[in-house]
Amino acid sequence: MSLKIGDRIPDFSLKDQHGEPFHMKDLIGKKPVVIFFYPKDFTPGCTKEVCSFRDSYEEFTELGAEVIGISSDAESTHRKFAASFKLPYVLLADTRKKVKKLFKVENSLFNLLPGRETYVADKEGKVIMVFNSMNASHHMAKALKALKNL
Repeated sequence: MSLKIGDRIPDFSLKDQHGEPFHMKDLIGKKPVVIFFYPKDFTPGCTKEVCSFRDSYEEFTELGAEVIGISSDAESTHRKFAASFKLPYVLLADTRKKVKKLFKVENSLFNLLPGRETYVADKEGKVIMVFNSMNASHHMAKALKALKNL
């Protein structure tokens, strides 16, 4: 079972697409966060998902939120992916799947595909929305709606 509404976002550190360290603790207490786990860079569904967050990024920042994408791809792949689609937010490389385990994101489709899950947490790090669906097209809208209801 994944994290639930009311749970706290786990503290974690990973490298971003530029090889820079990212620490979740730097955001908790400062701003709401949208964290979306997606299966793989450069696949059709994942490209659609990251681009939907890109296209609405300004709405998220106007609500004071930080958007973070996470997959098990390497930093170098994330760097190419972010550059190819002009992604304005951070992509984190969870190559050992340790953060995926912290969030209890499960594989789907007979355990063959990495999970696609989105979390929204308030400024204090409390989860206010969890959305799990392999359909990439609904994640951004659900996250934006949750933030607007804060």
